[in-house]
Amino acid sequence: MSEEPEGFAQFVQARERALQRTAWLLTGDRGLAEDLVQTALVRTWPRWERILRHDDPEVYVRRVMVNTWATWARRKWRGERATQSVPESPAPGDVAAEVAVRMAIRSALASLTARQRAVLVLRVFDDLSEAQVAQVLDCAVGTVKSTMSQALAKLRSDGRLTELMEADNR
Repeated sequence: MSEEPEGFAQFVQARERALQRTAWLLTGDRGLAEDLVQTALVRTWPRWERILRHDDPEVYVRRVMVNTWATWARRKWRGERATQSVPESPAPGDVAAEVAVRMAIRSALASLTARQRAVLVLRVFDDLSEAQVAQVLDCAVGTVKSTMSQALAKLRSDGRLTELMEADNR
């Protein structure tokens, strides 16, 4: 086994939470998100020194995550089936309302195409610029803009989200 590339552990330690959040938003599943981050890091590790010389490491890792997720999403069989589990301790607040909101958002995100969801996650939740998203997805800035517009239009027309917004304004 070869030595760990310089700076790799520090990068993982500093950016792991942000990468996990991005992965969860892409996949909608915590376990799958953890697998996605680990897979991206495993694929990045052997190329780390070259990545540091030529690319922004975070953009590179996010590109690997998006491409890996897109590959996984195209597969017909996922290998595992998620099941609901009972939390170990009761959650504070109105759990039913929180679950309803999460389910509506998850369902709305699932209605987007893979590219729309990736653009939305990278642009809104990760706060990347259009140019950075274009770099991660290896496409033109115009493609990012049009894809984001299409994703937002689809979300605006989603009745479940409209109901949530109306209930929130009451």
